[in-house]
Amino acid sequence: MTWKRVATAAVLIPVVVGLVLWGSTAIVALAVALVTLLALFEYFALGEAIGHRAYRFWTATCALLIVYFQWLTTVINWTKIGGFVYEPWELRVGVYLTRLFPRAEDGIFLFVLGIAVITLFTRRTLVEALPAAGISASGLILVAFPLSYAVRLHGAGTQGPALLMFALVIIWVGDTAAYFVGRAVGKHALAPHLSPKKTWEGTVASFLGSIIVALIFARFITVPLPHLVAMAAVGNVAGQVGDLLESAYKRSAGMKDSGSILPGHGGVLDRIDALILAIPVVWYYWIVIYSPGS
Repeated sequence: MTWKRVATAAVLIPVVVGLVLWGSTAIVALAVALVTLLALFEYFALGEAIGHRAYRFWTATCALLIVYFQWLTTVINWTKIGGFVYEPWELRVGVYLTRLFPRAEDGIFLFVLGIAVITLFTRRTLVEALPAAGISASGLILVAFPLSYAVRLHGAGTQGPALLMFALVIIWVGDTAAYFVGRAVGKHALAPHLSPKKTWEGTVASFLGSIIVALIFARFITVPLPHLVAMAAVGNVAGQVGDLLESAYKRSAGMKDSGSILPGHGGVLDRIDALILAIPVVWYYWIVIYSPGS
């Protein structure tokens, strides 16, 4: 199992690094959209395992819209500060669209309107109305919406790509440290009712690994070291909570993995569970606490 895990990571990590550091935010948004869809449909499969069938098409559509709105927000913000140059027609279309749906939250409201229509006119039996709405809404809010902040983070000014890379690496290093330290010396279970293999030793190793990442990234990101360490700390904690949260979903559904698309890792949702919370936490720390524009 370990060699499969390492081999899969060895293939995927260079692709992701290249995409984040040298790809445009539009390309990153496309990649995030693809990952979101894969993770969302795995989440729907967890729901179906306990008899809750989601409104798959409508939820996936709104998830893609949210990713698009996040990208559109970065376009408008960059236009205002002169970050990019666009053709006049692109600006007119962009400004018009942002007047209609200027924020990702509006995608959630659009989802609610759609759910109302579907519930009233669907041919499904009425007993499915509440479970279907519940699994659809939870998938959008717990998976698609927070993951879409990868687009916002990448588009956060000239340091955006480095910031997104930072958020990814603190989780990658933290997960790796937790996995190997937990296997080697882990004795005290962290949350046995959710994930029996996770230990406090692995948790501490994960946290320290993320802090070390912050010390290394201080050379590449023009952020005061205390803030960088704090971002690594809160990002790591959020990531470990996200990991446990996904374990709770799988246990609720009676499944070991969310899928099998990634050898050694399980499904896409298994691989990105920590990032789902870590990325928006890093984003909000950057915007609300550090406030680089203030």
